[in-house]
Amino acid sequence: GCRAGLALNPATPLNVLDYVWDKLDMVVIMSVNPGFGGQSFIPSALAKIRALKESAIANGRDDLVIEVDGGVKPNNIAEIASAGANMFVAGSAIFGADDYRKVIASMRSELEKV
Repeated sequence: GCRAGLALNPATPLNVLDYVWDKLDMVVIMSVNPGFGGQSFIPSALAKIRALKESAIANGRDDLVIEVDGGVKPNNIAEIASAGANMFVAGSAIFGADDYRKVIASMRSELEKV
């Protein structure tokens, strides 16, 4: 019942997935360089998310969970979802806000537009 996932740092190319498509349930696209919270989303991650979604479909894995971690905020979550992500990690965007509920509601509202 265990599910398998692989996290890709910003500089890691997608071709590392070529030999493991059949073993993965999830791919995490790191949209910041891991190490500390509060970093800005790296815009080139959007192209990587789109390419990952296309590759997943081409490899018969349209059920793949595509998670994005880093710099996810209300002002970019819809664009990230439009690129193909279907799971999101938001740390400082939520925990750095005065009103967690308001930020989460804003993110959900943005996702409804996609």
